[in-house]
Amino acid sequence: MPLSSDDRIRSAVRGLADSMVDFRRELHENPERGFQEERTAGRVAEELGRLFDPVEDRIAKTGVSVVLRPESGAQRAILFRADMDALPIQELTDAPYASKNPGVMHACGHDGHTSILLHAARAAADERAKIGGAVRFVFQPAEEGPGGALPMIREGVLRDPQVEAAFGLHLWTPLPVGKVAVTTGPMMAAADEFHIVVRGRGGHGALPHQTIDALTIAAHVVVALQTLVSRNVDPMKTAVVSVGMLHAGDNFNIIAETADLRGTLRTFDPQVRDMLIARLREVSEGICASFGAQCDFHFQDHYPALVNDPEMADFVADVAAEVVGPENVVRDLVLMGGEDMSYFLREVPGAFFFLGAGNEERGLVHPHHSPHFDFDEAAMPIGAEIFVRIMERYWSRFPAPPSR
Repeated sequence: MPLSSDDRIRSAVRGLADSMVDFRRELHENPERGFQEERTAGRVAEELGRLFDPVEDRIAKTGVSVVLRPESGAQRAILFRADMDALPIQELTDAPYASKNPGVMHACGHDGHTSILLHAARAAADERAKIGGAVRFVFQPAEEGPGGALPMIREGVLRDPQVEAAFGLHLWTPLPVGKVAVTTGPMMAAADEFHIVVRGRGGHGALPHQTIDALTIAAHVVVALQTLVSRNVDPMKTAVVSVGMLHAGDNFNIIAETADLRGTLRTFDPQVRDMLIARLREVSEGICASFGAQCDFHFQDHYPALVNDPEMADFVADVAAEVVGPENVVRDLVLMGGEDMSYFLREVPGAFFFLGAGNEERGLVHPHHSPHFDFDEAAMPIGAEIFVRIMERYWSRFPAPPSR
């Protein structure tokens, strides 16, 4: 009796499970930071080259992409994206596949994302006769910064073939393996950066009346900024202001002449974002002026909010329910973290989902960006199966290109 389509996909993905783990561990041992993923991109291109021709590499420096074209010759296309970069963190796990590169670690699961999509592409290569349009697989650099999605878009990954929908995933250890989360609408926040330099007048620690103490002024600024959300933002809306760095002074008995603060602003609502940018500047400059100091305020846009298209989110939830069961699909997960998949979803409808990868019994519960981070590799075949089912089902679910 021939296998059903679903059984065939599951069998194909499970047959690649060991390879998926091996490739992920190879990447984990050899992590590379954003736009430096030379070895990673080379290995991805090498593996894709066994099944696809041509393999496009050196997109946005280290990005890689291939297109699976249907036997029918249909011109419609969708896109799947994975990120490849690691973080500037010294790994502190005792895993046998721990990082061999001092000070660099895959502490967010991007090694897993890359292996999942690579093996989904391998499984999909046998589905050419069963898909109703082209599928572009994108392996993106520098998600952790400064951002590889926008450069790849500018270099044409949404064109030739013209992409009409985009999908991506993120392993997530706060969710146990076997769970999938996909939310309609805003799911991840806009992530921006502010930089404040307080310029005072330094001097001897025993003669504070002769100085303008930049460190003390900076402390007032930090405390005041923590009131912006609680006293300026509608309680029914969401925002975060966090100061993550404060550097001032060179010695215990010298009053600092300058203080350097850096922090992040996280928002969903563009109006809230604009208001908080203005208030960050006003409060910082006002406090500095009240102490007789100068203030240099700088604001840098990073990633916009990640917003899932409602129809696409429902579609991914339905596909995930077929793989893990409807009781294991979470529909209300919203995070203040940022993600540059948001640039793809600004250009075309699509959905980004979280793949449960935690395992409390095995101690795989450390937060992302922790030097102790690791995840349950049993999640990876689940992600690959969801990808392959999306690419097979998409064309019947959306017989015409979606519109916003």
